[in-house]
Amino acid sequence: MNELSLPAQAYLLACDTGRNRLPDRERVALLVRAAALTDLVLRGRITDDGGRPVVAGAGGTGHLVLDDLLAELAADPHRKWRARVRRGARETLRSLEAQLDAAGVITLRTSRVLGVFPRRRPEVRDPASAAALHESVRAAVRSDAPVSADVAALTSLAAAVELGAVLPRASRRRHRDRLARLAEQSGAAVPALRTVIRELQAARSATVAMTSGGGGGGG
Repeated sequence: MNELSLPAQAYLLACDTGRNRLPDRERVALLVRAAALTDLVLRGRITDDGGRPVVAGAGGTGHLVLDDLLAELAADPHRKWRARVRRGARETLRSLEAQLDAAGVITLRTSRVLGVFPRRRPEVRDPASAAALHESVRAAVRSDAPVSADVAALTSLAAAVELGAVLPRASRRRHRDRLARLAEQSGAAVPALRTVIRELQAARSATVAMTSGGGGGGG
């Protein structure tokens, strides 16, 4: 694999290298999907057209996940950013994992919970590379110095998905203005991801309230 794409970097950023696991696959799938869209924005391969991502230019990127997404956008150009972040997120995550595994970036170990439900556990082959991504994001937040477009995007995505292992809530609050400036450089997928994550959290809270009997009354 050539230089890691932004979704690959986002995936490594989300990995728990100490436990060889990926916490909250649903959330990480949305992160990876938004990172793929953002990568294409930074490459000038998609632009915003009335709140929708549309393909600009021709040719491939050399990254299968990105090229698959380009083909998807070209075939169906009418969906807005929020829908694009949600739609196909799980498939994009699985495709990325398979490619990282084949390239030797991770070793993907699969098993089944209770003999039925599949579980994927990624072992990052070079934990130092993941640690370096963590540090680049934290440094970007702590300093007002200019950073590369990739680092600005990765930092903005980590904040939007509320990746607490990298950017704890207190840090996100303390550096709110800095994060807003970085997000301005990163394109429309970042605020779309933020909206989707809030919707996911609201849905999970509602499910917990229903299963715990919250809101039920007695006669």
